[in-house]
Amino acid sequence: MAKIRKAVTMSDIAKRLNVSTVTVSKALSGQKGVSEEVRAEIIRLAREMGYKATHGAEPKEKTGFRIGVLMPSSALATFDSFYWRLYQAVSEMAMEKNCFTGYESLTEEMTGKGLLPRLVTDKMVDGLIVIGRPDHGYADFLKERAGMPLVFLDFYDTSLEVDCYISDSFYGTYLLTEYLLNKGHRDIAFVGTLFATESITDRYLGFQKAMMERGLSVPKSHLIPDRSPEASTNENYFEFVFPKKMPTAFVCNCDFTAGILIRNLKKMGLRVPEDVSVTGFDNYPGEKELGAAVTTYAVDLQAMAKAAVRSLIRQAGGEKVKMGIHVVEGALVEKETVGEIRTK
Repeated sequence: MAKIRKAVTMSDIAKRLNVSTVTVSKALSGQKGVSEEVRAEIIRLAREMGYKATHGAEPKEKTGFRIGVLMPSSALATFDSFYWRLYQAVSEMAMEKNCFTGYESLTEEMTGKGLLPRLVTDKMVDGLIVIGRPDHGYADFLKERAGMPLVFLDFYDTSLEVDCYISDSFYGTYLLTEYLLNKGHRDIAFVGTLFATESITDRYLGFQKAMMERGLSVPKSHLIPDRSPEASTNENYFEFVFPKKMPTAFVCNCDFTAGILIRNLKKMGLRVPEDVSVTGFDNYPGEKELGAAVTTYAVDLQAMAKAAVRSLIRQAGGEKVKMGIHVVEGALVEKETVGEIRTK
């Protein structure tokens, strides 16, 4: 006689994931009080285990939305690899959710004159994910005029009620600076233009925190700008002004800047990491071509994209989303550009 298979219960799912039955019930019925990550995992496991819902509760996610992705053309011109990788991660995640993605570049004319994207004017999408901060207050303009759900990716704006997903700029650079300090470095400079973007400023603050905790002050000469609002897409705008006494290490706000810095140092006859150490941020895949494989803080692009897409799907589906700034953790990656200072 065939053995009758016991029906899977919410309690079975809860035990597998080490959560409460109430959490499982809320997730499967679409109620509030459960994070999107936990909800998705519960839905996935329920399907895998063959859970059959009762009393109308079904493990389902809304799909089929049209997602518009906007990126400033100025950002793509120089930092194309990172932003295109982030866009690809968004596109792949949307595809998994059976959603269409359409891309449009935000030109200087559009942001300067306050022109809405065609994705919006032609009603081609149900919501927008904006990757990288646009110029001229265009984020505010979109919030006011687009008339559809918005998600900001890799930047944030505290003045707007918009869901924002960013990498852990503050703690990531704190970890990188701690890493250099533990290698014996004390004379460390930060490379990045303050207030050019929120992420650069947050990374500088993480750098400063690590230095302050060791009782180390950072002279003004050790804050080295790497760009200006008028900067062209040409590499030559990275005209670093070095201190008279060269630091033993540089914490760069991104891997692209780190690669250009390394080229400049080599032209000066300095070896990396034998003479000078350098760290970056992002885990930019092409930094080897720019000079060396840079020790860095890797941004979790997939996690950022997944969270952004889920937020937009929820908003487009009419769910109430608690807006905020969400920080996605990454990881320090040791490569080839940091040497140790040994005390005699």
